Amino acid sequence: MIRAKLWFRCAAMHDPVTPVILKPAVISWEAKKRDVELTIERAFNGDELVLRMKGWVTVDVKKVIEIVKEYGFLKVLDERDLVVEVETEKDFEALSRDLAEAFGDQLDLEKI
Repeated sequence: MIRAKLWFRCAAMHDPVTPVILKPAVISWEAKKRDVELTIERAFNGDELVLRMKGWVTVDVKKVIEIVKEYGFLKVLDERDLVVEVETEKDFEALSRDLAEAFGDQLDLEKI
């Protein structure tokens, strides 16, 4: 198993950035006729985290997800860090090549 970080280009500053989860999303409900004292805390999965980058980065995040899914999957590691997981070195090289062809220098894949 090979793990790598995705480094996007920030749309505002053009620096390499990668999303991290600082704390899980907290979801609750508001009821019309009574109090609902229920909350759910849940972190995003890898795909959801990348989708949240839309507009903040210079690439089409949906296309990033499509390309990654051809070779592996996106995962949130240790409930914090976004990583790409692929099975083989061949998959890693093919994924790197396809991402470079699609996005040029706007997205980097770095082994960890």
